[in-house]
Amino acid sequence: MERWDIDQSPALTDPSQQNPADQALLHPYSDGVPSLIPPLRIGVMASGNGSNFEAIVQAVQSGRLGADIPLLVVNNKNCGAHQRADRFGIHVEVVDHRDFPNREALDRQLVGLFQSHRVDVVVMAGWMRIVTDVLVNAFPEQLVNIHPSLLPSFRGLDAVGQALHAGVSISGCTVHIVTADLDAGPILSQAAVPVLSSDNHASLAERVQKQEHILLPATLQQNAHRWRQG
Repeated sequence: MERWDIDQSPALTDPSQQNPADQALLHPYSDGVPSLIPPLRIGVMASGNGSNFEAIVQAVQSGRLGADIPLLVVNNKNCGAHQRADRFGIHVEVVDHRDFPNREALDRQLVGLFQSHRVDVVVMAGWMRIVTDVLVNAFPEQLVNIHPSLLPSFRGLDAVGQALHAGVSISGCTVHIVTADLDAGPILSQAAVPVLSSDNHASLAERVQKQEHILLPATLQQNAHRWRQG
């Protein structure tokens, strides 16, 4: 697992100008990573607003992430992620989980889509469905999730609420490999965020999400050669 000091992060060009509550205590950005030719092919799965999906797109467009995004899969045609993909001109497939008899059937459809687009890695960027061995085994060590806590603490739903209820002083986010066990796969990177005495669910979730938007594309770049050569 990688750990970086925030003061060395080119993604935050002037940390002194940032609200201290917004600064991650562990923070990545890897520089000097050579571009891949051909670039990493990233498939993305999303169910909601799509802000982490957009963070990946912006990292690609800015040159911070050497990748292409040939496909976004959503399970809600009206979700924000779909709208963002339309704006960026990225191909979207709507796969409504209600159209399938079980999770395995849904995941078989997902496997077919991602394989047909020849993706190197699949990113769960706010995919609100539990995946099965069908998807995990099709992309071993190539299925990635971002979770809004410092795993292994606060696995599962509403990790921000769990952190507040537990009264911890530090929360954050984790990028990890997806396995059959929920939020228990190998950790690739983490960014920590202080929990303030004034925090409520919305304020802490917002600050954690800001770090997700930096951590996720940075981690994809950091591991790009591993997946592209795999």
